[in-house]
Amino acid sequence: MARVAFYAPMKSPDSPNPSGDREMARNLMTAIGAHGDKIQLASQMRIYDKTGDQSLQDELRRKAKAEAARLIKEMPADTDLWVTYHNYYKAPDLLGPMVCSARGIPYVQLESTRATSRLAGPWADFAHAAHHACDTAQVIFYHTANDLITLERERFGAQALVELPPFLPIAELPPASTRDGPMLTVGMMRPGDKLASYTILADTLDHLTGDWALNIVGDGPARPQVEALMKRFGTRVRFLGQLDRSPLQTHYLQASMLVWPGVNEAYGMVYLEAQASGVPVVAQDRPGVRDVLMPADHPAVASGAKGLAVRIQMLLDNPGLRCSEGEQARSYIEYRHLIPSATERFWSAVHPLLEKRT
Repeated sequence: MARVAFYAPMKSPDSPNPSGDREMARNLMTAIGAHGDKIQLASQMRIYDKTGDQSLQDELRRKAKAEAARLIKEMPADTDLWVTYHNYYKAPDLLGPMVCSARGIPYVQLESTRATSRLAGPWADFAHAAHHACDTAQVIFYHTANDLITLERERFGAQALVELPPFLPIAELPPASTRDGPMLTVGMMRPGDKLASYTILADTLDHLTGDWALNIVGDGPARPQVEALMKRFGTRVRFLGQLDRSPLQTHYLQASMLVWPGVNEAYGMVYLEAQASGVPVVAQDRPGVRDVLMPADHPAVASGAKGLAVRIQMLLDNPGLRCSEGEQARSYIEYRHLIPSATERFWSAVHPLLEKRT
């Protein structure tokens, strides 16, 4: 069994503040250790500059140098591998390359991105550091085809680029939905991209006919704006607030479909959750989003609200289609987006690195 040092510069998996980044880091640690390998959090140090502050970048570099020196000295002698999650220009890995060079252990990255446009400007120093960290990695795992574009273009030497699709932290599918309940939307309510998705959703509902209902799960600072958007639909739209995983799962178990346009979503875990329960998904054909959806004729962004409405209406009017698409989605998730698949893909790429050390 291997001992793996895991690090997430943007947000520690142990952070008390929930986020998609924290959830994915935890899922990755679970997947990597699914066969009994030892996964240890290398450091809690946060390296993150939200605004492009050179003085903050300088301070974090000084702290990272001291933290790397500590790790080089104190990290367990039998550590076989260092894994960094989400190295990018606002949160570069300033620890892994130094520690791995000094200790002579392989270095790999998960969900890293390269942003050549940031090599000049307020984040230039951190962007160069992120690129250097990418160059140092023997293997970079990417989650979406969109991420692969720049990783391929800037690939360093014989570096391996390996697909690791986003996945759910489960080994088996949950029970299948009855698909006879209200439609379901799951999304945080905040300004920007999330509110843009809610705006498209409201415009879409205007085009629906017949007897329909929508449950919305989510909360946040933009809730008043979202409620205002949905006010014209009266009791057809019900707000359920923020729900934990277990009560949310009860809604997946009856939802007729999940509806979420997906404006600028990196990929969207809710799409995976819904499909795992056999809930058909209606979303726009967007980069990132399409990487986690069962291949189908998803509405183009250019078709706007009317394109989404046509797809929704077809599913509303055809329970048999909802059933067949839901079952196909379950099979797709089971094959590609559960922990066993992620574990296999990770270790298939990493084992050769460890064998070279023996």
